[in-house]
This record gives sequence, structure tokens and C-alpha cells, in this order.
Amino acid sequence: MTGNGKKPGVRRIGVIMGGESAEREVSLASGRGIADELARLGYTVIEIDAGRDLAARAADAEIDLAFIALHGGAGENGAVQGLFEVMGMPYTGSGILASAAAMDKATSKILFSRAGLRVPGHAVVEKERAEAFSAGGIGFNFPLVVKPAAEGSSIGVRIVDSETELQSALAEAFRYGRRALVEEYVKGKEIQIGVLGGRAIGGVEVRPKKAFYDYECKYTRGMTEYILPPDIPDDMLERLKDAALLAHRSLGCSVYSRVDFLVDESGNEYVLEVNTLPGMTPTSLMPKIAALAGMSFGMLLEEIIGASIEERKLR
Repeated sequence: MTGNGKKPGVRRIGVIMGGESAEREVSLASGRGIADELARLGYTVIEIDAGRDLAARAADAEIDLAFIALHGGAGENGAVQGLFEVMGMPYTGSGILASAAAMDKATSKILFSRAGLRVPGHAVVEKERAEAFSAGGIGFNFPLVVKPAAEGSSIGVRIVDSETELQSALAEAFRYGRRALVEEYVKGKEIQIGVLGGRAIGGVEVRPKKAFYDYECKYTRGMTEYILPPDIPDDMLERLKDAALLAHRSLGCSVYSRVDFLVDESGNEYVLEVNTLPGMTPTSLMPKIAALAGMSFGMLLEEIIGASIEERKLR
């Protein structure tokens, strides 16, 4: 097929959005943005809200490709990817195992460390053992960061300064699963690196108005300052790009991702997580990084589609 930049064999694209996770509203915003841009590029677009009838709706839509715009939950942890594998449906982004590993922060930290990447000191806390958990028992000093072990968009994340606050934050984290992560707080710059098609395309520094880059700062206009490119030396940016590729590959990721780092005041970089389905809302970072690299939103989506088709062919 030629014209409008469309990929050969891909005419009808189902944009999979919404779902039932805590990030539903963010997913809907991402999905609608993607759907509008794909329609502008000339594709026939079917918006599909990922409910329990997802398989039937995707099959009935007779789509050539599922563009996954889900965040959190089954959409990002490998479950939806597994569904499409069983259906024989081509889809965008990483596969089952990489999606699951990236979504589970405890697992991803193990894999990062084995790859030689620096991660913040941390401990996994199970809900059944939370009352007996204390920062002193693992030798961490306050402040600490508490987060759900498998959630995104900074949902359920808190910075705490005391044992009382720690227990309260753990209770909040357990609303999203039976395991939580307690991390040493690293003070420094928050840098995100975009990976696309096997290369690191650039980065952005985020300067939130609050103590850290939380849900409100991520999705509310004016709550975060974006520095493009990051205000760091060129050699440090290159190190972060290399580390981002290593983190991406250590989890077995493919097609695209966004890798989040903290760089402390001594210049030490700490990898926090890999986002296999980074947001595509008006305030999202991946489109900003792509724009800095000279790519329009449409070009970014086209490259994701092309790389995803090639990835599925290899399986």
C-alpha cells in the first residue's frame, strides 16, 4: 500500500484503550490522541474499550493491527499481549514476558542489577507482613519512597519521613496489590529517555512543582516544567541513553519504551523503571522526546507500527 505513509497490509487499526485499571482515564486520553492522529494519516480506526469482551470486539472489528494504548493492569502486564498472541492478532509494543517483567517493579530491579545497572536500595513488602515491617529493620534512612509493586503513572506513590507515615503509605499501596516496594529516596534530577526501534532517541528532564513527579504533575498542565534536552552534560546524556538501551534489553523489551532515571548530585544515575506503554497524552513525555528528535506525532506512531509489524514477524 502506498500513500499517506500507511504501512503495507495495515488498513484497519484497532486502538485498544480504557480497560479496568487505575489508569483508565489516562489510557482513554492516550487512546483518543492516537486514534485521531491515525485517522488523520489515512487509516481506518476503530476505538475499542478493553472490557471483558475484548477478544470478541477485536475479532468482530476485523482489524489488521491492535495498537495498545492501555496503561497499568492487564493491558500492560502481558495479559492483553497474551490474548492477542493466542488470537494471532498483530499488536504494538513489547511481548508477554517483557511486559510482565517491566510492570513488576521488584522483578525489573533484579534484572536491572544483573545487567550491571544501578538501582535505589529497596525492599519488597508483602501485605501479610506489613505490620512487622520497619525501615530500621532493613537499615534504610528516611525519607523513603513507597509504591505499589505493579502499578504505573505514580499511582499510590508516597514519600514518607517516619514509621507512622510508612505504615500509612503501605496501606495505600496495598490498595493496588498484595506487594509494595520501599525504596531509598534519591535526591536529584528526574530524566526520562525514549527508546524506539532499537535506539535511544533522546531524553527529557522533568521538574515537577511538587516533591516528585506524581500523577497530578504528570497529567495536569502547568504542574511540571519540561527541559528538552535535559540540563546535563552531553557525556552524561550519552551514558543515560546507553543505560536506557541496556535496561530496555535486559527485560527483553522491543519496539519502544520510556526508561526513567534519577541522577543524584554526584552524577550517579539510578534506573527506576521501564515503561513499555508510555503515555501518549498532550502532556506525555514520549511524544516530546520524539519531537526533539525531529519526529512528529504521526511519524512516531508510524515507526511504532512498522517496528511492531517486524517484531511480530520474527515470532
